[in-house]
Amino acid sequence: MVQSVGTMALRRLGKCCRSLVHDPSKGVFLGILQPGWIESCKGAKRHLLSEDVIKLQDFQQKKLAVAHLVTGSKGNYIELFSEKLQKNELVLRDELKLLLHLCQSADDMVIARDAIYRYHAENRNLAYGEFKFGPLFMRLCYELGLEDMAAATLTDTSMKGFFNDSTSFNIAIDMLFTKGSYENALEVLRTMKNQGVTFNKDTQTLAAGTCYKLNTPESYRICKALIEEGQTKGHFIPRHAYCFAVALALGQSDIEKAKSFYSQIMSRDTRLCQNLKVVLLAMSGAVIDAISTLSAAILPKSPSFVKKPEFSQDVVDLLRLQSKGGPHMMEVEQVVTQLEQAGQVTQQTLDGMLCHTPTGKRKQAPVLEERKISQRTLRPLQSTLLSE
Repeated sequence: MVQSVGTMALRRLGKCCRSLVHDPSKGVFLGILQPGWIESCKGAKRHLLSEDVIKLQDFQQKKLAVAHLVTGSKGNYIELFSEKLQKNELVLRDELKLLLHLCQSADDMVIARDAIYRYHAENRNLAYGEFKFGPLFMRLCYELGLEDMAAATLTDTSMKGFFNDSTSFNIAIDMLFTKGSYENALEVLRTMKNQGVTFNKDTQTLAAGTCYKLNTPESYRICKALIEEGQTKGHFIPRHAYCFAVALALGQSDIEKAKSFYSQIMSRDTRLCQNLKVVLLAMSGAVIDAISTLSAAILPKSPSFVKKPEFSQDVVDLLRLQSKGGPHMMEVEQVVTQLEQAGQVTQQTLDGMLCHTPTGKRKQAPVLEERKISQRTLRPLQSTLLSE
């Protein structure tokens, strides 16, 4: 049996160090929002798309199923395909599909890449049908950790039209985001836009997250333009994308724009939104309002099964710094101490909250057919209340 390559270790979290940097000239705690403060924290690099979007596990299961059906060894088929390419023979759709399901290494992927280039050149002016090779190739790159190959293939002008779906671009950007290749992710986004591929809600989140990680005036301009364009066209902007935009605006010291982005979030009762709210209030000098927000979240006597609001240590440290030497310093210290005693201060960073891995949609259990006959008496059941 052909051995499947294990799923990449995307969810490993390292212990993240926090760096507190204070700029006296601005009176603003900058470390919490600067890109350099997590450079040594490998665990902070998380993917932003859930498994139900990436569908890597489903893809790997299909690879196993295909491997069982193929007669002969995987190696022989790939070698034969390599010879086919060298002889300039025509690449058929089903042959290419099979090849992509049999790749297990970087060497195999070189042949697969050459195959899709040949297939695209031979069928450039023909409709490929409903089957899309782009997501398949990108999932292979994702599985084997070949983010550079993914980015290079997507941005190659000679491959324009082959990756004509948002899924291919989204998977590649997510992969590059995970590896910290934010400049390459931004280049893939530019290519996607230039080729007229539709930005969906996942693209909006990935774009805002990439711009946030870069945290430059240029990435900030791009983030604002993409969100404003989406709003103008009536597209749905996810809450996660707005949260990235808020954090980026704060990182660029644009407090008013950060407030504007935050005000456009429909539901703000999440942990991330509450943490961003405290940061916004602290950086705006509204210390009293920040204290009120924290005080309202204190639940000292709630049952253990009740989920308590949590605030990042970085966030409460920011509020402490902003109130230091001021008239409300003691009140801040008191409310933070209460939160700590109630177990509502977490060591997870604000960046960690922003770059969290979504759980995705839960799969519903199949609805069982209602029994009408008792298994015990073999008589008809009179009511669902009497069912066993």
